[in-house]
Amino acid sequence: MMGERRVRQDALFYEFSLERHVPERHLLRSIDRFVELDGLRQELAPFYSEMGRPSIDPELLIRMLIVGYCFGIRSERRLCEEVHLNLAYRWFCGLGLDGEVPDHSTFSKNRHGRFRDSDLLRRLFETVLQRCIEEGLVGGEGFAIDASLIAAEASDRTRVEGTAGLPPDAAGRAVEEYLAVLDDAAFGAATEVTPKFMAPADPAARWTAAHRGPAFFAYSVNYLIDVDNAIIVDVEATTAIRQAEVTAAKRMIERSLEGFALDPARLIGDTAYGSAEMLNWLVHDRGIEPHIPVFDKSQRPDGTFSREDFAYDHVSDTYRCPAGKTLQRYRRRFTVPRSGVMKNKMIYYRASKHDCGPCPLKSGCCPNEPARKVQRSIHEGARDLAREIAKTEAYRTSRCQRKKVEMLFAHLKRILKLDRLRLRGPNGARDEFHLAATAQNLRKLLCRYQCRLAEAIHLAIARPDQHPSLTRSLKNRLVQRNRP
Repeated sequence: MMGERRVRQDALFYEFSLERHVPERHLLRSIDRFVELDGLRQELAPFYSEMGRPSIDPELLIRMLIVGYCFGIRSERRLCEEVHLNLAYRWFCGLGLDGEVPDHSTFSKNRHGRFRDSDLLRRLFETVLQRCIEEGLVGGEGFAIDASLIAAEASDRTRVEGTAGLPPDAAGRAVEEYLAVLDDAAFGAATEVTPKFMAPADPAARWTAAHRGPAFFAYSVNYLIDVDNAIIVDVEATTAIRQAEVTAAKRMIERSLEGFALDPARLIGDTAYGSAEMLNWLVHDRGIEPHIPVFDKSQRPDGTFSREDFAYDHVSDTYRCPAGKTLQRYRRRFTVPRSGVMKNKMIYYRASKHDCGPCPLKSGCCPNEPARKVQRSIHEGARDLAREIAKTEAYRTSRCQRKKVEMLFAHLKRILKLDRLRLRGPNGARDEFHLAATAQNLRKLLCRYQCRLAEAIHLAIARPDQHPSLTRSLKNRLVQRNRP
């Protein structure tokens, strides 16, 4: 029987519970138990005046930002609209049904003021990381390091030549931040090479073609993770070049030790972190095993003998060539002893012309030179240790574990939609990376909670006599989940 249209009659009284309308398995309900912002409010207190009109609750702004980065809502204007309409967002932010959503301009005002002055977003990340440590998600035995390019909010149509510098009329917050980091080893002082192009809107962004495709302006997001559960231990924003990424790796390892007493036994990385200086810092300064491929260009393209064909003797500090001849630093004595270390931190070992001239292997060793010479880094000991580690079974396991960092970057770009920055300047990139890393760690905490809940369910079902009340509550929860 076809129903008839009834005249709408509004009820006089409504009974509505926002708590009941948020599903039990909703992401925000699950991570709400891990969001602890009481300590952040105390740190922000000195940045507010004791007089005047009460401000918007900073906890509300932080919770809204967490919502935005957990669900890939990049625009703050759209975030305010979504929080206004979505019941689950309102419940998580503590707004209720009639709570007023702040204007989108409030985020910019607080971000460029109190949040950055107090380093609030960094403290938020550390608070969530501390909760991960308390939940047993961070083992601290093995760390992995990597970096990924994130496109900057800068158009290549307005680019200028790098040698010409910034235009005289260039101004703005991003330009001021660029001038402030010119001496920072993670940005301006990372390299002396002048970039090919610069972006007047965001000069700190680096023009790069590292993806072997069309070049673009980008920043690098650097992750240091614990390989047990892929928890992000630290995050750093740098310019998009290898030297800056190595500097960021050192900073993050030192911060994890100072802030959380995390001293890893091994560090996993790719060839970008396999320079002699980095390996020496890991081995001799930090006592960390480098599970990193050695960055080595000693292999000759013409097919002649490379450095690995020469045997080094640690006792006599000499090399021995395939023909059995000796290569040494000097073949005469000096009044003032010389170290033999060149400006590039290399030591050269040379053979004698009398040995190389009549040698039958000269055509395969040094056909265009009178005598062969071999260079050795002053940090070659750390490089040799890395080569020995690369032959072990633990190294092959580390190669598989390193993919966890790449999976986090894929999640960052595809799920959280952070494939392009929305804020400009080094501080803007830093803020976005910290919020994204916080959202990813909160999701890991959620997975841990769900695993523990599943274990409790199996235990209660297997032994109902030992957990009668737990079994009853779990059965009720299962019944509610299976309801249509």
